[in-house]
Amino acid sequence: MDQSAPTVHRGRFRRFADFYPYYLEEHRNPVCRRLHVIGTSLVLVSVVIAIASRNAWWLLAAPLAGYGFAWIGHFGFEKNRPATFSHPWYSLLGDFALFRDVLLRRRKF
Repeated sequence: MDQSAPTVHRGRFRRFADFYPYYLEEHRNPVCRRLHVIGTSLVLVSVVIAIASRNAWWLLAAPLAGYGFAWIGHFGFEKNRPATFSHPWYSLLGDFALFRDVLLRRRKF
């Protein structure tokens, strides 16, 4: 079930629960959302491989995959500025919340 995010202010957020509706508003394009989910999946795979192989170099792939796919989604499809630039920590949490919501079918892939 994909619910449209309400229009929210773009200023400071006191908590993640206040930020997440804004995050969803900035990820309306389905291709952008898919690229975020793919990027987040690759982040998790990179971390698992780094741990399993005991090779920390795999950790370099994590932000490249995560940000690479996400930014292609924003600049190429969503046509907006990634929230990472203004809200880096909440944006990272938003990526994982979106990933969770897609896995639980709360949001469309």
